[in-house]
Amino acid sequence: MRNTQPRSFKGRLLAWIIGPLALYLVIDTIALYTGALEAANAAYDRMLVTTAYSVGDGVRIEQGELAQPVPYASVEVHEAGYSSRLIYAIRTVDGKPLAGDFDLQAYRLPSKVNVDIVPSLLRIYEADYGRSRVRVAAVYQPLAPNPSYPGVIIQIAEPIEGRREVALGLLRGTLLRQFLLFLAVALTALFAVNGALKPLRELKSQLDDRHDTDLSPVTDQSRALELSQVVASLNSLMSRVGKLLSLQQRFVSDASHQLRTPLAVLKAQVQSGLRRDAPAITVLQEISHTVDRAVNLADKMLSLAKVEQIRGRGASEPCNVASIAQDVAIELSPLISEKNIEFSMDAEDIEVLGHPWMIAELLSNLMHNAIRHTPQDGQMGIRISQTSNFIAMTVWDTGIGISEEVREHLFEPFSATHESKGCGLGLAICAEIAKCLGGEIRLTNRVNGRVTTGLDASVLLPIEAADRTGAATPLKKASTPHG
Repeated sequence: MRNTQPRSFKGRLLAWIIGPLALYLVIDTIALYTGALEAANAAYDRMLVTTAYSVGDGVRIEQGELAQPVPYASVEVHEAGYSSRLIYAIRTVDGKPLAGDFDLQAYRLPSKVNVDIVPSLLRIYEADYGRSRVRVAAVYQPLAPNPSYPGVIIQIAEPIEGRREVALGLLRGTLLRQFLLFLAVALTALFAVNGALKPLRELKSQLDDRHDTDLSPVTDQSRALELSQVVASLNSLMSRVGKLLSLQQRFVSDASHQLRTPLAVLKAQVQSGLRRDAPAITVLQEISHTVDRAVNLADKMLSLAKVEQIRGRGASEPCNVASIAQDVAIELSPLISEKNIEFSMDAEDIEVLGHPWMIAELLSNLMHNAIRHTPQDGQMGIRISQTSNFIAMTVWDTGIGISEEVREHLFEPFSATHESKGCGLGLAICAEIAKCLGGEIRLTNRVNGRVTTGLDASVLLPIEAADRTGAATPLKKASTPHG
């Protein structure tokens, strides 16, 4: 099972700083010890070889024995801080012992090696001597012109423990300095990490001390570039959350205020029917109209809330604007036929990245307004076109247009005109959707002379508008017109 426990950021920083340094010191210590031991071997190996040559100079064989013993001074080593007695053995080429310590394993001369007439180093190697390891130098010493003993092999050995002690002695001073350096770096890293994380602790304390409803911007006193970016993103998030909460609060407030009126009217109509103030059919028709208005209001308020919900998700997909417009027109065709309105659609086949529900809701609200304000036997239609800068979706009608006084408040929620029988949310929804898609909505009166002949409700979507909120972006323009 995967460990989901949070890991300390401080611990990870210290591990990344101190860990590689500690690993480097371990590797460096091993390398230093190996180098010191090799240096000690090189120095003392030369001493072994020199001693072997020195011993060989005094070797003389008479009647199968050494003419004189090897002096102890030749195999004694006395240096500053170091003292050792060497082990030696002298044997003939065929392995016959002549003098020395014969527990030292004999060196076998390889058959392919040609002995020389001058002293020569055969090999330096390690071997077992009792329970310890020794370093051995084997030297060939010629004895010509002695035909019985042309030469001897002289082995000079020294215990390895002494060399290791010398190497460790060289290493101890370096290790102490490295440990002090490591300690200084670790303490410096600890203080540096604590100082670097102090702004984070202050930010955490600032957030912990806040009230649940406090979404005001967070202040950053550290002026650190990395933290300022985090604080900016956090403030942006809280700003978006604050807007969503504000919208929710406004929705609840508007819903409670706006729904109270039709419910009160409905209650009065029911009481009137119970008192039989009017015929039952009349009362039921009034109740039906009131219920329709309440349902329409609830639908519009839910649509406005859904716009914000989709905006928060930021999802988008290819949408064929002409196809969506045709579906909306077919859906509203009974209302168009009821007023005997002549309807036309001139739409280029354009696809955009957006949300199908948003585009359909936008066109549906604009068409509802056009149907409501178009007189009996009037005309209305949809135009969808693309210019070099915009995608234009226009719903036009032959109504009376809008006055300048009304225009200023049309996009505010619940601000319907006196002539309208709507709830005042349709254009507010259209404005929010256009904003969400990265565009804008314009209401323009068509004027012939001094007479208003109708209204053009146009939604302009910039061609290059494409952001995380789902702004519309054209994908393709088909060759087949859609009308």
